[in-house]
Amino acid sequence: MQSIFQNMSIVAIVGRPNVGKSTLFNALTSAGIEAQNFPFCTIEPNLGIVPVPDERLELISKIVNSKSIIPATTEFIDIAGLVKGASLGEGLGNQFLSHIRETQAIIHVIRCFKNDNIAHVHEQIDPVADLEVVETELLLADLETVLKAKIKLERLSKSGDKDAEAQQSRLETLEEEMNRGILCRNSSFALENDTYFKDLQLITMKPCLYLANVAEKDQNNDLLKKLVDYAGNEGDKVLPLCNQIEAEIAELDKEDGKEILKDLGIDEPGLNKLIRESFRMLNLQTFFTTDSRKVRAWTIRKGLTALQAAGEIHTDFEKGFIKAEIVSYEDFIKHNGENGAIAAGKLRTEGSDYKVKDGDIIHFVFNV
Repeated sequence: MQSIFQNMSIVAIVGRPNVGKSTLFNALTSAGIEAQNFPFCTIEPNLGIVPVPDERLELISKIVNSKSIIPATTEFIDIAGLVKGASLGEGLGNQFLSHIRETQAIIHVIRCFKNDNIAHVHEQIDPVADLEVVETELLLADLETVLKAKIKLERLSKSGDKDAEAQQSRLETLEEEMNRGILCRNSSFALENDTYFKDLQLITMKPCLYLANVAEKDQNNDLLKKLVDYAGNEGDKVLPLCNQIEAEIAELDKEDGKEILKDLGIDEPGLNKLIRESFRMLNLQTFFTTDSRKVRAWTIRKGLTALQAAGEIHTDFEKGFIKAEIVSYEDFIKHNGENGAIAAGKLRTEGSDYKVKDGDIIHFVFNV
């Protein structure tokens, strides 16, 4: 399992048993995995690669008359339901927590619907209680990680390591906050850009989106309102979604799916919003390459340079990098392609240090 996670940007789908995680994963990936009415239906994590909806690809393709379109992708992993005591190994908890630790972002699925035919692990639907059970287990797992790190730093401090002394002080401050129930991502000092804390792989430091699984005919219910109020007080985001409807739409062909969406009075599947939000949580952006054969979206982290973006295509592009010829997406569309952009003076030549922007259409010039 270890090799699956290496060097990838993966979003973990987590939550209590029987809240709709596998139904959501099925809708995202059309993988057809089990989604049964009993706890621990999902034992081994399921990994799926999902295309990122991006209407810009179609518009670019029409201009260059390309034969194919290759979208950007995001990876999702379906984690088995977490129960109280998971941090102590209950319900295969240690195994499940280790899977979450190796991902980069979290979608926390929370049940916000009533249905007597779908069992709840504690026979009572309470979205805030469910959320707190999961986050408490994640926090307890992180506290165990912090404790082990403190022991190691204490040994280094005794040997005269000044950096270890400074890290130990910061770790103790973080531990105090965690003991008060504060998740690492809500800590009073920034952690996400700190190499030391990043290497600890603290689960509650990962960006998280709460996904409220609602019923088709009762989407704006009291359970959802309770969750939204709670999340709002913590500064967290809630995305309501009817997982069952999304799964049914995902099984239809494109035209039938459009008809269902029209009947529901919505422009696009809710999954599209979820995928784009996941892309954002992973701090990713897209640049494009074009020719008459294909238009392709490439995924890179925000802040990467033209040289690093070239390496995403092929190592030869990076090794022999000469320059990047760039047109913004807006200028490309406005001037009907590269030739029009050139005529309007909108094609730029950038060097290796240029920070790539989302939507850049790039032609790399290289020599090997």
